[in-house]
Amino acid sequence: MRKPRDFDAELQALNDKARTIKARRQAQLGELVTSTGAADLDIDILAGALIDAARADAGRKEAWRKSGVAFFHGNSARARKSAGRHASGASQGGAGAQPPSGEAGAA
Repeated sequence: MRKPRDFDAELQALNDKARTIKARRQAQLGELVTSTGAADLDIDILAGALIDAARADAGRKEAWRKSGVAFFHGNSARARKSAGRHASGASQGGAGAQPPSGEAGAA
């Protein structure tokens, strides 16, 4: 005869694993904020920037994604400078949706 499965133990193991993954994700987000220099920002500014990023159009998100890729491939100074251009351009009539000057002909 087969041994019955212990669903409670399996559920507990899954909950423990989910908790571990959530804690790891929070730690990684904290490391990201620190490594990008965003930890130096006021918490209200950082929260506002993240809210704007979540609501941004696809073109701006794509430009930010490229900056993120550059950051993770070791071009962190260039990525921060590029991200700053996008943030300042957004307040200048929505120009932040256009790619930086060096990337327009790179296709």
